[in-house]
Amino acid sequence: MTTNKAHSHPSNNLGAELYKTATQIMPGGVNSPVRSFSGVGGTPIFMTRGKGAYFYDVADKAYIDYICSWGPLILGHAYPAVIEQVQAACANGLGFGTSTPIEIDMATKIREYMPNMEMMRMVNSGTEATMTAIRLARGFTKRDKIIKFEGCYHGHTDSLLIKAGSGALTLGIPSSPGVPAELAKHTLTAQFNQLDTVQALFEKYPEDIAAIIIEPMAGNMNFIPGEKTFLQGLRTLCDQHNALLIFDEVMTGFRITRGGAQNHYQIKPDLTALGKVIGGGLPVGAFGGRKDIMEHMAPVGSVYQAGTLSGNPIAMTAGLATLQQLEQADFYATLEQQTQYLTNGLQQLAQQHHIPFIIQQEQSMFGLFFTEAEKITTYQQVMQCNTERFKQFFHAMLELGVYFAPSAFEAAFTSIAHTKAVADETLNKAETVFKEMK
Repeated sequence: MTTNKAHSHPSNNLGAELYKTATQIMPGGVNSPVRSFSGVGGTPIFMTRGKGAYFYDVADKAYIDYICSWGPLILGHAYPAVIEQVQAACANGLGFGTSTPIEIDMATKIREYMPNMEMMRMVNSGTEATMTAIRLARGFTKRDKIIKFEGCYHGHTDSLLIKAGSGALTLGIPSSPGVPAELAKHTLTAQFNQLDTVQALFEKYPEDIAAIIIEPMAGNMNFIPGEKTFLQGLRTLCDQHNALLIFDEVMTGFRITRGGAQNHYQIKPDLTALGKVIGGGLPVGAFGGRKDIMEHMAPVGSVYQAGTLSGNPIAMTAGLATLQQLEQADFYATLEQQTQYLTNGLQQLAQQHHIPFIIQQEQSMFGLFFTEAEKITTYQQVMQCNTERFKQFFHAMLELGVYFAPSAFEAAFTSIAHTKAVADETLNKAETVFKEMK
C-alpha cells in the first residue's frame, strides 16, 4: 500500500503552495513542530475554519478532526455559546493590563472542581505553567534537582526539555541542543510506570530533589495512562523525602473528568499545571496548589513570575464559557460513550483484518498503537511499535478526510460533537483502510 496518496489530492495543491511560502519565513514552515509532517512525510495541511467535529482546509475539503486543537476543543469547533461570549467580550476591549473580575470567576470555577488548587495563577501557555511550577518547587524546597519521565513532554522550557516526548520523538531529537549542561544535570530522568527507577534516584539524591513532575496520563509518547499504584508510589516517595509532586494536567485537566486525572486517581498533588481546555481554544495556562506553597510567589513571596497577558479577559471568557458547558447533565458520560463506540469499532475492524493494533483510551483521550502487544505501559514499548504501519494508516485516512495527529507519538482527542454518526463515518473509512493494509 502506498503512503503518499494525501500528497497529491487536489485540495492539498493550494496548501502545498502555502507551505512552500511558509518555509521561506518560518523554520520548517510551521510555528510548532507538531504541525509539520516530519514524522509521516508529505505536506502539512492548512486549515481555515471549523464547525463541530470537522475542520476545513484552504480548498474547503472537510476532515473529521481527532486533534481538537491538540486537546482544548472538548466542545468541538466554534461552539455557539463560547463564540457568542467571546464576541461580546471583544466588544469591550481585548485587554487592559489590570486585574479584571473574570479572573476571579475563572479561578473560583477551577478550584470548585480541583480543590487541590487552593491558590492559583493564570499564565499564557502550558509551558509557562510547568516552567513556573518547577521554579516555585525549587524556591519552596530550596533544592535544585527535579525528576521527570522519559517520553513525557512538559513544554519547551530548558529544565524540562530533557528526553521529552511528542515532537522530540517524532523528529528524533530526544534532547534539544541549546539546553545548558549545567542546567540539564539538575533534571533526573526516570521511567514511566516503573517506580523502582524513581526510588533509585531518591536513594542517590535523598536530600537534593525538589519535585517530581509527571503527566498522570502521558499524551506525548502516544497515550499511556499512569498505573494507579505507580502514581500512589510517587506520592509516598515525595512525602518521605519532603519533595513536591507536580501533576502536569495540561492535557487531562477538565478532559479526564472535571476534576482531572487527580480526581480520577484520587491522588493529591502539591502543584498542578493546566492549559488547553481552560482556554477554550485561546492561549492560556495556569498553575496552582497548596496555599503555603503558592504564597511563595511574588508579590507576597520571593519566587518571581509575571506576564503582560496573564489572565487576559478574552482568554478567561473563552475558558469560563467552556467550563460552564461541561456542567451539562451527563456531559462526561456522553463524551465517554461516544469515544468508546469509536475506539471499540476501530479495534474490532483491525482484528477482522488481522492488523496488529491496539487502542488505549480513557474518557475522550485515546492512542493508536500498531503492535502485537496487548497493552502499552512504558516508553520502551512505545518505541517498539510499528511506525511505518502508522504512517500508512495516517495518510490513507487523511486522503479519505479523517485527520489524526501526524505523529505516532501523540494522543488523539474527541469532543462532544463527535457523535455516533461521526464515529460511523470514521469507521466506514477505517474499514477501507484496514482492508487495504491487510
